[in-house]
Amino acid sequence: MNGFFRLIHEEGKTGIQLIPPTEGGKPVSVNDVMEYLSSKDIVCDKNSLYKAVEASAEKRMAVLLEKRTTLPERECYKLTITPDNMRAYVRFYAPSVGGGLMTADELIQDLENSGIKYGILTEVIQKCFAKRRDYCKDILIAQGKEPVHGRDASIKYYFNTDRKVKPALKEDGSVDFFQLNVVQHCDKGDVLARLIPEDPGEYGTNLLGQRLKPRDVKKAVLKYGNNIEISEDNTTLISQVSGHVELIEGSVFVSDVLIVENVDNATGNIDYEGSVQVNGNVCTNFQVKAKGDIEIKGVVEGAVLEAGENIIIARGVNGMGKGSLKAGGNIISKFLQGVTAQADGYIASESVLHSRLMAGTEINIDGRKGFISGGSVSAVNSVNVKTLGSAMGADTIVEVGVDPNLTIRLQELQKQIETEHKEIQSIQQILISTKKKMAQGAKMSPEQLQYLQTLVEANQMKSGIVAENVQEMERLQGLTRGIAGANVTVKETVHPGTKICIGDVSMTVQKEMKFCKFVKVGGEVKMTAL
Repeated sequence: MNGFFRLIHEEGKTGIQLIPPTEGGKPVSVNDVMEYLSSKDIVCDKNSLYKAVEASAEKRMAVLLEKRTTLPERECYKLTITPDNMRAYVRFYAPSVGGGLMTADELIQDLENSGIKYGILTEVIQKCFAKRRDYCKDILIAQGKEPVHGRDASIKYYFNTDRKVKPALKEDGSVDFFQLNVVQHCDKGDVLARLIPEDPGEYGTNLLGQRLKPRDVKKAVLKYGNNIEISEDNTTLISQVSGHVELIEGSVFVSDVLIVENVDNATGNIDYEGSVQVNGNVCTNFQVKAKGDIEIKGVVEGAVLEAGENIIIARGVNGMGKGSLKAGGNIISKFLQGVTAQADGYIASESVLHSRLMAGTEINIDGRKGFISGGSVSAVNSVNVKTLGSAMGADTIVEVGVDPNLTIRLQELQKQIETEHKEIQSIQQILISTKKKMAQGAKMSPEQLQYLQTLVEANQMKSGIVAENVQEMERLQGLTRGIAGANVTVKETVHPGTKICIGDVSMTVQKEMKFCKFVKVGGEVKMTAL
């Protein structure tokens, strides 16, 4: 307990008793004593009082204050209210010898009379009066309620909103400038953003009963464009299409058509769930892949294009021998040069030079030039062209009546069979050599026997694979006899040296012909006039 003091009244004199602190409490403060005596209109010798207070830190002291008799003083207190009216403290002073004690109800009533309407700590007060008093100590007996400040609304985005280009890193730690990660893909049904509503907080109350307002908070709303739906509670944005998502000036936009100026070092490769529109060119060594259409308004150089639907190229392709086009629909290009192009639908162009074309339906090469020169073209139904072959003797092959995918599969099977045969021969040589050694009495370790068993199993497995591939190859070869009605139509000139294949038969044009159609009649290719 803190040290404390009390008045002593005797006949013809008034004194003060100073009690030292216990259990680590604070000693009596001279200012505390002086303030108390002043409030009671008691004068004293300050020097004597100062010395006594200083000594009371260690032992009880008594000091004569006045040579007159004063009345006993009741227990009292000093009330302190903080400037913000949020806390009130009382400091109890001991009664003089023979003085009376206060009650809890008396103090509570005093607090109310002083204007304190909220936060009186009744239980604390009751405890103070139920035990031995703690004198000369500030005790919190009333406390206001601080306002609970709220939280601003915020929006959480589930895609990268940083539009700065960030190249991907390769496994060796170098930067891949073809993979710039500039497109933020999204699928239909993806959650794009969530609104975390503002928390307005709670009002507080000071000791005077006045309400204390929490700080103002910022509200927010989800802003969005087409192809996006918002939840019933207006807190979640969901994509209605597969495409790409962007945050532009605080609004979320989703489009299933990605529009770029060029495909080059500024964009890197593109792999997109929707359609792609390129207003300019696609540069060499870059790739554009899209689940929808790919539309190029400029030129495609030695690049790779793959579309789930159509590929449309306004100014043509110069593939440089390494470019490739693959479409689940049709391919339309002003010209095709040095490129491999495969379409499940048709291919249409004004000219084809030294390219490999494969179409699931037909190939139409028309327009002002309308020629196919060099390379090979194949279509299931027909090839229609103005000029076929070259007067300069460039090898040109035209195939119709067979699905190009069937031809590709046959080529794959042939390669697989050749590879498996080589591996089988290698295994069988080891098995034959080992059999000879064992016949000559050579001993085999357990590890060698295990390895031998592995080779036997591998030989059986690979032989089975070869048998299955041969069976599939024979079945597919039966489908290459040709589709009825398949034909090659030349509207102007076909040059000598051009090879025409229809189904499983072919012919090489020996002399220049004009305005003709090639069809399969019986077991050979025949030319008829248009």
